[in-house]
Amino acid sequence: MIDYRELRTRRDEIAKNIVDRNMNVDVDEAIRLQDKRSELMKLAEDLRAARNLNAQRMKGKMDNEARQALINEGRDIKERIASTESELEVVDKAFNTIIRQIPNYAHPSAPVGKEDKDNTAIKYVGKPPVFNFKPLDHVQLGEKLDLIDFETGTKVSGPKFYYLKNEAVLLQMALENYAMNIVIKHGFTPFITPDVAKEEILEGIGFNPRGAESNIYTVEGTGTALVGTAEITLGGYYSGETLEKSALPIRMTGLSHCFRREAGAAGQFSKGLYRVHQFSKLEMFVICLPEDSDRLHEEILAIEEEIFSGLGLAYRVVDTCTGDLGAPAYRKFDIEAWMPGRGEEGEYGEVTSTSNCTDYQSRNLNVRYKDDDGKTKFVHMLNGTAVALSRAVVAVLENYQQEDGSIRIPDVLVPLMGGRKEIRR
Repeated sequence: MIDYRELRTRRDEIAKNIVDRNMNVDVDEAIRLQDKRSELMKLAEDLRAARNLNAQRMKGKMDNEARQALINEGRDIKERIASTESELEVVDKAFNTIIRQIPNYAHPSAPVGKEDKDNTAIKYVGKPPVFNFKPLDHVQLGEKLDLIDFETGTKVSGPKFYYLKNEAVLLQMALENYAMNIVIKHGFTPFITPDVAKEEILEGIGFNPRGAESNIYTVEGTGTALVGTAEITLGGYYSGETLEKSALPIRMTGLSHCFRREAGAAGQFSKGLYRVHQFSKLEMFVICLPEDSDRLHEEILAIEEEIFSGLGLAYRVVDTCTGDLGAPAYRKFDIEAWMPGRGEEGEYGEVTSTSNCTDYQSRNLNVRYKDDDGKTKFVHMLNGTAVALSRAVVAVLENYQQEDGSIRIPDVLVPLMGGRKEIRR
């Protein structure tokens, strides 16, 4: 969440940012609730002081009439405290609900727009392959080469689940090891994270575990949910802790299964492996000093580019518009790889994203550091996809298909696939 002390002083900026993000949050109602909350807190404090004074006066010598008056006064104060605290609980809950709905500030350079079509491509790398035949999409390739089984996945688990088979399994594992080796080289500590997190951790990271618009699978009756990304579990790793300044930045990378409801996601651009309910992903997560987060954001993006340029894939880097940022992100860059089977003539499709969330998540999760002046301050948190394995499989299959129906393996993956250079039947 944002620093609620800035609600009044930055009111117009906050309101404009909400409009720019195509969101609907009443800032003035948040300020009203904040004022009411402060008023009730002050009243409760004054009443408790009056109760203490009343208790002190009861210890003195007095006649029965005076004592009864103090007893009546004490009873009245007790009732007023109970009533005030009850009202404060309601107002505090409403205030915390609305303050968490206010998005993070956006970077001044983030393009203003409502949806992904308003994103700005800032860099193109490589040239999309030119085929002398009509390229197939990964669904067709997976069926012909017996690599992906969507039909049985639907029978066993439901729509948007699948089985990977044969060399597709080896390809996914090779991609996983390839990306892991690169991020470790850049100083990231590897983790395999839990696939379940408490709802307060999800909310702290900025995921809504409940409601019709939630993209999360909750585990009924447990107060937990399946994670949609290791960002959640890596972000929660230091929740409630104060870190030493000298320990920053902390670089973590987490491998996890990811579960997403993807409610309403449909259309040709969502078919096959591109948008599914379960996939595996290697995520990068950085905790750092505020003054370092912009630089580290560029570092994460550079690592993502290293991974995908090493695979020999054409891609573009996209500066994400305000309406597509998501509430926690201050700025976000996506990498979109060329996918020949996407659309009629091929399209770029998102394969990674990296976000600088500044102190938005750390305020929710209460992760701080002790500065040189002895004061505790909130860290900045950043995340970035090293590789979303299902989408990387899509990109490799479609870009490396050959006229005879086989798939050539990218050179960097050959040693990780036991020397296999092709997939063919």
